[in-house]
Amino acid sequence: MRLEERIESFAELGRVLRESIAGNITGYSALIEDKIISQQFSNPWFTPENVRMAIQSIAMELTMENLIKWTGNYPGLATNEKKGTAAVVMAGNIPLAGFHDYLSVLISGFNLIAKTSSKDSELIRLIHNILSEINSGFSTKVKFADGPISGFDCVIATGSDNSSRYFEFYFGRYPHIIRKNRNSIAVIEGDETDRELEMLGSDVFSYFGLGCRNVSKIFIPDGYDITGIVRKWKKYSSLTEHHKYFNNYEYNKAVYLINKNTFTDAGFLLLREDQGISSPVAVLYFEYYDSPENVIRKTELMKNRIQCIVSKENVPFGSAQTPYLWDYADGIDTLEFLLKIN
Repeated sequence: MRLEERIESFAELGRVLRESIAGNITGYSALIEDKIISQQFSNPWFTPENVRMAIQSIAMELTMENLIKWTGNYPGLATNEKKGTAAVVMAGNIPLAGFHDYLSVLISGFNLIAKTSSKDSELIRLIHNILSEINSGFSTKVKFADGPISGFDCVIATGSDNSSRYFEFYFGRYPHIIRKNRNSIAVIEGDETDRELEMLGSDVFSYFGLGCRNVSKIFIPDGYDITGIVRKWKKYSSLTEHHKYFNNYEYNKAVYLINKNTFTDAGFLLLREDQGISSPVAVLYFEYYDSPENVIRKTELMKNRIQCIVSKENVPFGSAQTPYLWDYADGIDTLEFLLKIN
């Protein structure tokens, strides 16, 4: 299958998803809407709002323009038809967390063995079924594995710091990308507009803060009133109506009270000054800084733990969960990795 055909197929997938979400393609709209609604029953974190958000984010990126721009950076894609097989162990922290790896493997020409997370197995299969109806050539290029995987030339695995040790043990002898825990941060300069601060709320609360691109910590200038930001996030107060989020909120609050930790309770979010960057669900860490240079120096030291930085100079406020096709997880270029596999 030529690169042009692969690009056209994924561009058509994007169109079908966009039109289906809008209710304009009856055949797929009902099927997709059913999956959007049903995911919460097998994974309570996958609310209809969050599943729809994930599908829309993918659909908006899968355009002919974006796909050509992305793949155009790799001359080898057009000249070499890859014949290998890549195994992908997918995360399940947010809906369709493994889609970009799925896309990268197939756009490269590789075959794919997909080991889905038990928390998110249905959505990627749905996407694949739609793609296979668009272009039947993809139907034989993907195998979904429920048990142990074998017969691959390289591995892409995403998980926690603990699971990464398991991945290293089993897959270390193969060419591999193994991703660990990462978190995202935001840097406030103090002159942000109300709109920018409101948009930051989506970076914090989308997917209940479970994604590696969710902001789990913010750096603020000395003397900055952090409660002023939270007042702009009142629309997210309804998150406490979700029982799992509320349980985390109550649990962390109880722990802080028992340990006599200092924190601010916003009623739906706990704010805690902390040097760490990986805050628990329903908690947002913050840290004061005295100069921009010190923030740059500190974030540079933590770069292997940071997925993205939301600020005026980096990822725009409100855009953390809508990465471009060329925004690779952990900053590791997946297509470049695949193209180097013999």
